[in-house]
Amino acid sequence: MFVGLGTVINVAAILIGSTLGIFAGAKFKEHTRDLVTTVLGFVTLLAAADALKQLWNKNFAEQLPKGWALLTILASLLIGALIGSALGIENKLEVVGLKLKTRFDPNGASPFVDGFVSASLLFVIGPMAILGSISDGMGSGIDQLVLKSILDGITSIAFAASLGWGVAVSALPVGIYQFAWTGVGFGLGAILPEYQILAMTATGGILLLGISLRMLKIKMVPVGNLLPALFLAPLIAGALHVFA
Repeated sequence: MFVGLGTVINVAAILIGSTLGIFAGAKFKEHTRDLVTTVLGFVTLLAAADALKQLWNKNFAEQLPKGWALLTILASLLIGALIGSALGIENKLEVVGLKLKTRFDPNGASPFVDGFVSASLLFVIGPMAILGSISDGMGSGIDQLVLKSILDGITSIAFAASLGWGVAVSALPVGIYQFAWTGVGFGLGAILPEYQILAMTATGGILLLGISLRMLKIKMVPVGNLLPALFLAPLIAGALHVFA
Protein backbone atom coordinates (compact mmCIF):
# COMPACT_ATOMS: atom_id res chain seq x y z
CA MET A 1 0.00 0.00 0.00
CA PHE A 2 1.00 3.65 -0.38
CA VAL A 3 0.09 6.86 1.40
CA GLY A 4 -3.10 8.30 -0.08
CA LEU A 5 -4.52 4.96 -1.27
CA GLY A 6 -7.68 5.47 0.79
CA THR A 7 -8.47 8.74 -0.97
CA VAL A 8 -7.73 7.21 -4.38
CA ILE A 9 -10.28 4.49 -3.61
CA ASN A 10 -12.77 7.13 -2.41
CA VAL A 11 -12.41 9.21 -5.58
CA ALA A 12 -12.76 6.10 -7.76
CA ALA A 13 -15.93 5.08 -5.88
CA ILE A 14 -17.51 8.49 -6.52
CA LEU A 15 -16.60 8.40 -10.22
CA ILE A 16 -17.88 4.85 -10.72
CA GLY A 17 -21.04 5.47 -8.72
CA SER A 18 -21.74 8.72 -10.56
CA THR A 19 -21.30 7.07 -13.96
CA LEU A 20 -23.72 4.30 -13.03
CA GLY A 21 -26.18 6.86 -11.71
CA ILE A 22 -26.03 8.99 -14.85
CA PHE A 23 -26.79 6.06 -17.14
CA ALA A 24 -29.61 4.93 -14.87
CA GLY A 25 -30.89 8.47 -14.50
CA ALA A 26 -31.23 8.90 -18.26
CA LYS A 27 -34.07 6.37 -18.14
CA PHE A 28 -35.95 8.19 -15.39
CA LYS A 29 -38.85 10.56 -16.09
CA GLU A 30 -38.55 14.11 -14.81
CA HIS A 31 -41.04 13.62 -11.98
CA THR A 32 -39.11 10.51 -10.92
CA ARG A 33 -35.86 12.50 -10.80
CA ASP A 34 -37.58 15.16 -8.69
CA LEU A 35 -38.78 12.48 -6.30
CA VAL A 36 -35.26 11.03 -6.06
CA THR A 37 -33.91 14.50 -5.23
CA THR A 38 -36.54 14.89 -2.53
CA VAL A 39 -35.61 11.53 -1.02
CA LEU A 40 -31.95 12.55 -1.05
CA GLY A 41 -32.94 15.76 0.70
CA PHE A 42 -34.55 13.70 3.46
CA VAL A 43 -31.47 11.46 3.73
CA THR A 44 -29.22 14.52 3.90
CA LEU A 45 -31.45 15.82 6.68
CA LEU A 46 -30.86 12.60 8.60
CA ALA A 47 -27.10 12.95 8.00
CA ALA A 48 -27.32 16.47 9.41
CA ALA A 49 -29.09 15.18 12.52
CA ASP A 50 -26.43 12.48 12.95
CA ALA A 51 -23.67 15.10 12.82
CA LEU A 52 -25.50 17.56 15.06
CA LYS A 53 -25.86 15.01 17.86
CA GLN A 54 -22.14 15.51 18.55
CA LEU A 55 -23.09 18.86 20.06
CA TRP A 56 -24.27 16.92 23.12
CA ASN A 57 -21.32 14.53 23.16
CA LYS A 58 -19.77 14.53 26.65
CA ASN A 59 -16.26 14.36 25.19
CA PHE A 60 -16.98 17.68 23.46
CA ALA A 61 -18.90 19.52 26.17
CA GLU A 62 -16.54 18.56 29.00
CA GLN A 63 -13.55 20.11 27.21
CA LEU A 64 -15.20 23.54 27.08
CA PRO A 65 -16.49 25.94 29.75
CA LYS A 66 -19.95 24.94 30.93
CA GLY A 67 -22.66 26.05 28.50
CA TRP A 68 -20.20 27.01 25.76
CA ALA A 69 -20.68 24.03 23.43
CA LEU A 70 -23.59 25.60 21.54
CA LEU A 71 -21.99 29.06 21.63
CA THR A 72 -18.83 27.63 20.05
CA ILE A 73 -20.83 26.40 17.05
CA LEU A 74 -22.78 29.67 16.89
CA ALA A 75 -19.60 31.77 16.94
CA SER A 76 -18.01 29.57 14.26
CA LEU A 77 -21.04 29.95 11.99
CA LEU A 78 -21.42 33.70 12.49
CA ILE A 79 -17.76 34.52 11.95
CA GLY A 80 -17.55 31.97 9.14
CA ALA A 81 -20.58 33.53 7.44
CA LEU A 82 -18.97 36.98 7.59
CA ILE A 83 -15.70 35.69 6.14
CA GLY A 84 -17.41 33.55 3.51
CA SER A 85 -19.67 36.38 2.39
CA ALA A 86 -16.74 38.81 2.21
CA LEU A 87 -14.78 36.34 0.10
CA GLY A 88 -17.81 35.44 -2.02
CA ILE A 89 -17.12 31.72 -1.71
CA GLU A 90 -20.61 30.68 -2.86
CA ASN A 91 -20.32 32.78 -6.02
CA LYS A 92 -16.83 31.48 -6.72
CA LEU A 93 -18.02 27.88 -6.36
CA GLU A 94 -20.79 28.62 -8.83
CA VAL A 95 -18.29 30.18 -11.25
CA VAL A 96 -16.11 27.06 -11.04
CA GLY A 97 -19.17 24.90 -11.55
CA LEU A 98 -20.33 26.92 -14.56
CA LYS A 99 -16.88 26.72 -16.17
CA LEU A 100 -16.85 22.97 -15.69
CA LYS A 101 -20.41 22.80 -16.99
CA THR A 102 -19.43 24.38 -20.31
CA ARG A 103 -16.85 21.64 -20.69
CA PHE A 104 -18.76 18.59 -19.47
CA ASP A 105 -22.44 19.52 -19.92
CA PRO A 106 -22.69 22.29 -22.57
CA ASN A 107 -26.27 21.42 -23.54
CA GLY A 108 -27.59 21.96 -20.03
CA ALA A 109 -29.03 18.49 -19.73
CA SER A 110 -28.48 18.32 -15.97
CA PRO A 111 -28.42 20.64 -12.92
CA PHE A 112 -24.61 20.62 -12.97
CA VAL A 113 -23.90 23.35 -10.44
CA ASP A 114 -26.28 21.97 -7.81
CA GLY A 115 -24.79 18.51 -8.24
CA PHE A 116 -21.23 19.78 -8.00
CA VAL A 117 -21.72 22.02 -4.94
CA SER A 118 -24.08 19.73 -3.00
CA ALA A 119 -22.09 16.54 -3.60
CA SER A 120 -18.75 18.24 -2.87
CA LEU A 121 -19.97 19.50 0.49
CA LEU A 122 -21.73 16.25 1.40
CA PHE A 123 -18.69 14.06 0.66
CA VAL A 124 -16.18 16.19 2.59
CA ILE A 125 -18.25 16.86 5.71
CA GLY A 126 -17.87 14.39 8.54
CA PRO A 127 -15.27 12.87 10.82
CA MET A 128 -14.39 9.96 8.52
CA ALA A 129 -13.03 12.29 5.82
CA ILE A 130 -10.67 13.89 8.33
CA LEU A 131 -9.75 11.04 10.67
CA GLY A 132 -9.62 8.51 7.84
CA SER A 133 -7.32 10.68 5.76
CA ILE A 134 -5.02 11.44 8.68
CA SER A 135 -4.92 7.74 9.63
CA ASP A 136 -3.96 6.97 6.04
CA GLY A 137 -1.15 9.53 6.18
CA MET A 138 0.16 8.11 9.43
CA GLY A 139 0.20 4.60 8.00
CA SER A 140 -2.40 3.39 10.51
CA GLY A 141 -4.66 1.87 7.86
CA ILE A 142 -7.36 2.91 5.41
CA ASP A 143 -10.32 1.10 6.99
CA GLN A 144 -12.27 4.31 7.64
CA LEU A 145 -11.79 5.61 4.11
CA VAL A 146 -12.77 2.26 2.59
CA LEU A 147 -16.04 2.41 4.55
CA LYS A 148 -16.53 6.04 3.50
CA SER A 149 -15.85 5.04 -0.13
CA ILE A 150 -18.64 2.46 -0.01
CA LEU A 151 -21.07 4.98 1.44
CA ASP A 152 -20.03 7.73 -1.02
CA GLY A 153 -20.23 5.34 -3.97
CA ILE A 154 -23.80 4.33 -3.13
CA THR A 155 -24.79 7.93 -2.46
CA SER A 156 -23.23 9.15 -5.72
CA ILE A 157 -25.35 6.68 -7.72
CA ALA A 158 -28.53 8.23 -6.34
CA PHE A 159 -27.23 11.80 -6.56
CA ALA A 160 -25.96 11.48 -10.14
CA ALA A 161 -29.22 9.89 -11.31
CA SER A 162 -30.91 13.14 -10.36
CA LEU A 163 -28.18 15.80 -10.53
CA GLY A 164 -25.94 14.58 -13.36
CA TRP A 165 -22.24 15.06 -14.12
CA GLY A 166 -21.66 17.63 -11.40
CA VAL A 167 -21.65 14.79 -8.87
CA ALA A 168 -18.80 13.05 -10.71
CA VAL A 169 -16.72 16.24 -10.87
CA SER A 170 -17.16 16.65 -7.10
CA ALA A 171 -14.54 13.88 -6.84
CA LEU A 172 -11.93 16.60 -7.58
CA PRO A 173 -12.46 18.77 -4.45
CA VAL A 174 -12.99 15.61 -2.39
CA GLY A 175 -9.58 14.34 -3.52
CA ILE A 176 -7.87 17.67 -2.82
CA TYR A 177 -9.48 17.99 0.62
CA GLN A 178 -8.64 14.46 1.74
CA PHE A 179 -5.12 14.50 0.32
CA ALA A 180 -4.53 17.69 2.33
CA TRP A 181 -5.54 15.94 5.55
CA THR A 182 -3.45 12.93 4.55
CA GLY A 183 -0.50 15.32 4.29
CA VAL A 184 -1.24 16.58 7.81
CA GLY A 185 -1.13 13.03 9.12
CA PHE A 186 2.04 12.22 7.21
CA GLY A 187 3.86 15.41 8.22
CA LEU A 188 2.81 15.83 11.83
CA GLY A 189 2.24 12.22 12.86
CA ALA A 190 -0.61 13.28 15.12
CA ILE A 191 -4.32 14.03 14.91
CA LEU A 192 -6.55 16.77 16.24
CA PRO A 193 -7.94 16.16 19.73
CA GLU A 194 -11.34 14.47 19.67
CA TYR A 195 -13.24 17.50 20.98
CA GLN A 196 -11.99 19.62 18.06
CA ILE A 197 -13.09 16.99 15.56
CA LEU A 198 -16.50 16.90 17.26
CA ALA A 199 -16.73 20.71 17.02
CA MET A 200 -16.06 20.48 13.28
CA THR A 201 -18.56 17.65 12.88
CA ALA A 202 -21.37 19.47 14.68
CA THR A 203 -20.71 22.59 12.60
CA GLY A 204 -20.76 20.42 9.49
CA GLY A 205 -24.19 19.21 10.57
CA ILE A 206 -25.52 22.76 10.19
CA LEU A 207 -24.07 22.93 6.68
CA LEU A 208 -25.69 19.60 5.84
CA LEU A 209 -28.98 21.02 7.09
CA GLY A 210 -28.55 23.90 4.67
CA ILE A 211 -27.92 21.45 1.82
CA SER A 212 -31.06 19.50 2.68
CA LEU A 213 -33.14 22.70 2.63
CA ARG A 214 -31.76 23.45 -0.84
CA MET A 215 -32.49 19.96 -2.12
CA LEU A 216 -36.03 20.07 -0.72
CA LYS A 217 -36.47 23.49 -2.40
CA ILE A 218 -37.41 25.10 0.91
CA LYS A 219 -34.66 27.76 0.98
CA MET A 220 -31.59 28.32 -1.18
CA VAL A 221 -29.10 28.62 1.68
CA PRO A 222 -25.68 29.91 0.45
CA VAL A 223 -23.89 27.00 2.13
CA GLY A 224 -20.61 27.76 0.38
CA ASN A 225 -20.31 31.01 2.35
CA LEU A 226 -20.49 29.01 5.58
CA LEU A 227 -17.49 26.81 4.73
CA PRO A 228 -15.00 28.85 6.81
CA ALA A 229 -17.00 27.83 9.88
CA LEU A 230 -15.73 24.27 9.44
CA PHE A 231 -12.16 25.41 10.00
CA LEU A 232 -13.01 28.00 12.65
CA ALA A 233 -14.90 25.52 14.86
CA PRO A 234 -11.85 23.50 16.04
CA LEU A 235 -9.82 26.69 16.44
CA ILE A 236 -12.44 28.38 18.62
CA ALA A 237 -12.99 25.17 20.60
CA GLY A 238 -9.25 24.87 21.12
CA ALA A 239 -8.94 28.48 22.29
CA LEU A 240 -11.78 28.05 24.78
CA HIS A 241 -10.28 24.81 26.03
CA VAL A 242 -6.93 26.45 26.71
CA PHE A 243 -7.79 29.98 27.82
CA ALA A 244 -11.35 29.89 29.26
